[in-house]
Amino acid sequence: MTTWHEYLESGLPAPEWPYPVRYGSEIEVETDVLVLGGGIAGCHAAINAKRKGARVVLVEKGATKWSGHGGAGVDHWLNACTNPCSRITPEEFIESVSRDCDSYDCGPSLYINAQEAWETLLDIESMGVMVRDMNDEFKGAAFRDDETKLMFAYDYKNRIDIRVHGHNVKPCLYRELKRLGVEVHDRVMITGLLTEGGRQAARVVGATGVNTRTGEFYVFRGKASIVAMQAPGRLWTFSTEYRSMWNDLNNAGEGFAIAWNAGAEFVNLEKSWPAMITPFSYIPYGVGNTSNTWHGTPIVDTNGKEVPWLDRDGNEVRTAEERFEPSPGQKFILGPGQHVPHTYENDPKVLAPDLSERIRKGEFVLPLYADLTRLPEKERRAIFGLMVGNEGKTRIPVYDILTKAGFDPDKDMLQVPVLPVDAYNKTSGVNYWAGKAMPLLRAGAGGLLVDWDLRTNLEGLYGAGGTVSGAGAHSTAATGGRYAGRKAAAYALTAAEPIIDPEQVRKEKARVYGPLQQKKRSIGWKELNAGICRIMQDYCGQYKNQETLAAGLRLLRELREAECSRVYAATPHDLGRALECHTMITVGEMVIQACMVRKASNKFLSFSRIDYPAMDPPEWQKYLPIRLEDGEAQVRELPLDYHLRPPYAAGYEENYRIHCEL
Repeated sequence: MTTWHEYLESGLPAPEWPYPVRYGSEIEVETDVLVLGGGIAGCHAAINAKRKGARVVLVEKGATKWSGHGGAGVDHWLNACTNPCSRITPEEFIESVSRDCDSYDCGPSLYINAQEAWETLLDIESMGVMVRDMNDEFKGAAFRDDETKLMFAYDYKNRIDIRVHGHNVKPCLYRELKRLGVEVHDRVMITGLLTEGGRQAARVVGATGVNTRTGEFYVFRGKASIVAMQAPGRLWTFSTEYRSMWNDLNNAGEGFAIAWNAGAEFVNLEKSWPAMITPFSYIPYGVGNTSNTWHGTPIVDTNGKEVPWLDRDGNEVRTAEERFEPSPGQKFILGPGQHVPHTYENDPKVLAPDLSERIRKGEFVLPLYADLTRLPEKERRAIFGLMVGNEGKTRIPVYDILTKAGFDPDKDMLQVPVLPVDAYNKTSGVNYWAGKAMPLLRAGAGGLLVDWDLRTNLEGLYGAGGTVSGAGAHSTAATGGRYAGRKAAAYALTAAEPIIDPEQVRKEKARVYGPLQQKKRSIGWKELNAGICRIMQDYCGQYKNQETLAAGLRLLRELREAECSRVYAATPHDLGRALECHTMITVGEMVIQACMVRKASNKFLSFSRIDYPAMDPPEWQKYLPIRLEDGEAQVRELPLDYHLRPPYAAGYEENYRIHCEL
């Protein structure tokens, strides 16, 4: 098999690049609010900043119409506590989630989501997303409110998680961007933030980028900037052949790296939890399971014997309908997809947690199957047709492919992959498509530390979506972007004109074009990406100690100085991929340094230190904000309820602070 580099070296004519290449050309763009990232959070941020009267520029590495972690669709909208059918207040919700995650989450993001998820859903409904059962397809179903035509997931009594036909959410957002006159720059990869005087930790006044089709260099000048990018999707595992990764592989973590280099503070980066999603997994939700979208699905063994469902008290749940109702004495169910562990108080119904032992004893015979035929007909169609058919990770690779292959949920079953018996452990659902555990940095884990305005410690810089610590799911990205857009616009409309330092631009431009200067037989970006993953796997895996972490940090730095400096780019596309590797080395360093400063194990953070095995000692129950200063990581301590204490507690969110004090 001939590689691209070998083909070029053979002397054969290279295929003509289909776009004009203009390396070195510089394009300057000026605006009030600069939105970096055109995913769900970025689109909502740009739309709402524009509605506030600001000039808005949105920059996206891909094509905004479909790009991003949530770009392919959404099937259910979490935490809409103010919808007309909800029986849960935002305060009740936030208290529950805070208890579940021991407060290791972003209080402002959680509360904004609980307060504004319903308003945001109405917003996208007005743009053309079908939020309700307008065709009465599910009229009379237990999960449907016939008056409003809203449909609900997980908890049919308290009704805060709404099922939606969200496959077209990004085209609708894109159309609104264009209607409002937001200036959109697609195929431009952001490479760095610009700061006042070129100084680290100074006011953010813009950003630089490179077009991955033409190679043109961009200089964006903005009074306020919003980082709305996703966490890296291939820091521990990477394969161009196996494509069952959870995160969009285009997500390299640029938002993390550019904010870090500018001096922004991050928290919970050590929460690179052992997500059971790797290149060797099955496609998420593509085989028999009961997780998230497939919650409530019956699981049977090879003889047709059904595995029992249990409530939080260990009592067997007799009917399918009961799987979607709180247990006796339980206020409400905190549905899957929250990115937090579940507590006894708000646990959902689950399969028998002792399933492994019962398989070992022969009570259930492998293989297992997901049998949708045992559900009521409308519930069956809601899971496979509505939810699987609109969720971005399942619409094409699962729903379309299975349907075209002849799968019929009215009569067919999906096999649960046969794993070692010990793999069937206690979970909130059966995640048997997941495969071998491997660390993963994803939305809901670590990220930027923000205040109630979703502003970072840097003046002029705001965060939204997967770049923010504890970002949560689709609805959290949407509400956070919507909120950050308003706040950034309010700041920008009264802020002083930004002044860019030409020397900072010159240095960044030279760095960006570095891979173009390499000779033949240099290193390709895929090899470098694989090397980064190997270091993270070996030295920052599920179990850590100071020696391995220090070795991993040293190896990443050596990789940057040696192999990374020799990465070769033949096209603007390759240039973007090479720069992504620069980014991932930076993010790897950030994660390892965050792991080194927390000298205690932590259950919620899925953080295991072999040399500090004590789990959650009181003196380590705190945030450890980390930032870059003059090339060295600096750390401080912050209470877990920092957002309720001065100087953070202020403004509209005062309601939450007062509620908690009461």
